[in-house]
Amino acid sequence: MIRAIALVFVGGAAGAVIRELLMMGVPTARDGFVWSIFVGNVVAAFVLGLVNGLNSRHAIQADTNLFLGTGLTGGLSTFSSLAYATFVLLSTSELRASVGVVYASANLVVGFVLVMAGLKIGESLGAKNNQA
Repeated sequence: MIRAIALVFVGGAAGAVIRELLMMGVPTARDGFVWSIFVGNVVAAFVLGLVNGLNSRHAIQADTNLFLGTGLTGGLSTFSSLAYATFVLLSTSELRASVGVVYASANLVVGFVLVMAGLKIGESLGAKNNQA
Protein backbone atom coordinates (compact mmCIF):
# COMPACT_ATOMS: atom_id res chain seq x y z
CA MET A 1 0.00 0.00 0.00
CA ILE A 2 2.80 2.45 0.83
CA ARG A 3 4.43 1.65 -2.53
CA ALA A 4 1.17 2.50 -4.35
CA ILE A 5 0.81 5.77 -2.47
CA ALA A 6 4.43 6.68 -3.21
CA LEU A 7 3.98 5.97 -6.93
CA VAL A 8 0.85 8.13 -7.10
CA PHE A 9 2.55 10.85 -5.05
CA VAL A 10 5.66 11.02 -7.24
CA GLY A 11 3.62 10.79 -10.45
CA GLY A 12 1.24 13.49 -9.22
CA ALA A 13 4.14 15.75 -8.31
CA ALA A 14 5.67 15.31 -11.76
CA GLY A 15 2.32 16.04 -13.41
CA ALA A 16 1.80 19.15 -11.30
CA VAL A 17 5.28 20.44 -12.19
CA ILE A 18 4.59 19.86 -15.90
CA ARG A 19 1.26 21.69 -15.54
CA GLU A 20 2.96 24.64 -13.85
CA LEU A 21 5.60 24.77 -16.59
CA LEU A 22 2.78 24.85 -19.14
CA MET A 23 1.06 27.66 -17.25
CA MET A 24 4.29 29.66 -17.16
CA GLY A 25 5.23 28.97 -20.78
CA VAL A 26 2.00 28.88 -22.78
CA PRO A 27 0.32 32.27 -23.08
CA THR A 28 -3.39 32.86 -22.71
CA ALA A 29 -5.01 34.05 -25.95
CA ARG A 30 -6.17 37.65 -26.23
CA ASP A 31 -9.77 36.48 -26.18
CA GLY A 32 -9.12 34.76 -22.82
CA PHE A 33 -8.80 31.14 -24.03
CA VAL A 34 -6.44 29.55 -21.50
CA TRP A 35 -4.29 27.37 -23.73
CA SER A 36 -2.07 26.07 -20.92
CA ILE A 37 -4.93 24.43 -19.04
CA PHE A 38 -6.47 23.16 -22.26
CA VAL A 39 -3.19 21.55 -23.38
CA GLY A 40 -2.59 20.01 -19.95
CA ASN A 41 -6.11 18.58 -19.79
CA VAL A 42 -6.19 17.10 -23.28
CA VAL A 43 -2.66 15.65 -23.07
CA ALA A 44 -3.58 14.09 -19.72
CA ALA A 45 -6.79 12.70 -21.28
CA PHE A 46 -4.82 11.05 -24.08
CA VAL A 47 -2.18 9.63 -21.73
CA LEU A 48 -4.88 8.33 -19.38
CA GLY A 49 -6.63 6.59 -22.27
CA LEU A 50 -3.34 5.15 -23.53
CA VAL A 51 -2.31 3.87 -20.10
CA ASN A 52 -5.72 2.33 -19.46
CA GLY A 53 -5.71 0.71 -22.89
CA LEU A 54 -2.30 -0.82 -22.20
CA ASN A 55 -3.38 -1.83 -18.71
CA SER A 56 -6.52 -3.54 -20.01
CA ARG A 57 -4.28 -5.78 -22.16
CA HIS A 58 -1.87 -6.37 -19.27
CA ALA A 59 0.90 -4.75 -21.32
CA ILE A 60 2.07 -2.57 -18.43
CA GLN A 61 2.61 -3.30 -14.77
CA ALA A 62 0.24 -2.10 -12.06
CA ASP A 63 2.99 0.22 -10.78
CA THR A 64 3.23 1.93 -14.17
CA ASN A 65 -0.54 2.35 -14.22
CA LEU A 66 -0.47 3.95 -10.77
CA PHE A 67 2.44 6.25 -11.59
CA LEU A 68 1.20 7.40 -15.01
CA GLY A 69 -2.55 6.81 -15.00
CA THR A 70 -3.37 7.98 -11.50
CA GLY A 71 -0.40 10.14 -10.52
CA LEU A 72 0.97 11.90 -13.61
CA THR A 73 -2.34 12.48 -15.38
CA GLY A 74 -4.02 13.48 -12.14
CA GLY A 75 -1.36 16.09 -11.47
CA LEU A 76 -1.26 17.31 -15.07
CA SER A 77 -4.98 17.74 -15.57
CA THR A 78 -6.92 20.20 -13.50
CA PHE A 79 -10.68 20.43 -13.32
CA SER A 80 -10.61 23.21 -10.75
CA SER A 81 -8.53 25.48 -13.01
CA LEU A 82 -10.81 24.66 -15.93
CA ALA A 83 -13.86 25.55 -13.83
CA TYR A 84 -12.29 28.78 -12.57
CA ALA A 85 -11.09 29.92 -16.01
CA THR A 86 -14.54 29.20 -17.43
CA PHE A 87 -16.17 31.16 -14.59
CA VAL A 88 -13.90 34.15 -15.21
CA LEU A 89 -14.64 34.08 -18.93
CA LEU A 90 -18.39 33.75 -18.41
CA SER A 91 -18.53 36.63 -15.95
CA THR A 92 -16.34 39.14 -17.82
CA SER A 93 -18.13 40.23 -21.02
CA GLU A 94 -20.39 38.88 -23.74
CA LEU A 95 -17.42 38.16 -26.01
CA ARG A 96 -15.53 36.39 -23.27
CA ALA A 97 -18.68 34.53 -22.22
CA SER A 98 -18.91 33.02 -25.70
CA VAL A 99 -15.20 32.13 -25.47
CA GLY A 100 -15.96 30.54 -22.08
CA VAL A 101 -18.62 28.29 -23.60
CA VAL A 102 -16.25 27.28 -26.40
CA TYR A 103 -13.42 26.80 -23.90
CA ALA A 104 -15.39 24.51 -21.59
CA SER A 105 -16.88 22.59 -24.51
CA ALA A 106 -13.51 22.17 -26.23
CA ASN A 107 -11.94 20.80 -23.05
CA LEU A 108 -14.70 18.21 -22.71
CA VAL A 109 -15.08 17.23 -26.36
CA VAL A 110 -11.38 17.13 -27.27
CA GLY A 111 -10.57 15.42 -23.97
CA PHE A 112 -13.21 12.76 -24.63
CA VAL A 113 -11.98 12.17 -28.18
CA LEU A 114 -8.38 11.88 -26.98
CA VAL A 115 -9.30 9.45 -24.18
CA MET A 116 -11.01 7.27 -26.78
CA ALA A 117 -8.04 7.55 -29.16
CA GLY A 118 -5.62 6.74 -26.35
CA LEU A 119 -7.68 3.72 -25.34
CA LYS A 120 -7.79 2.37 -28.88
CA ILE A 121 -4.05 2.90 -29.40
CA GLY A 122 -3.20 1.41 -26.00
CA GLU A 123 -5.39 -1.63 -26.59
CA SER A 124 -3.86 -2.12 -30.02
CA LEU A 125 -0.30 -1.78 -28.73
CA GLY A 126 -1.12 -4.02 -25.79
CA ALA A 127 -2.54 -6.71 -28.04
CA LYS A 128 0.60 -6.63 -30.23
CA ASN A 129 2.78 -6.77 -27.11
CA ASN A 130 0.90 -9.84 -25.85
CA GLN A 131 1.34 -11.62 -29.20
CA ALA A 132 5.11 -11.19 -29.19
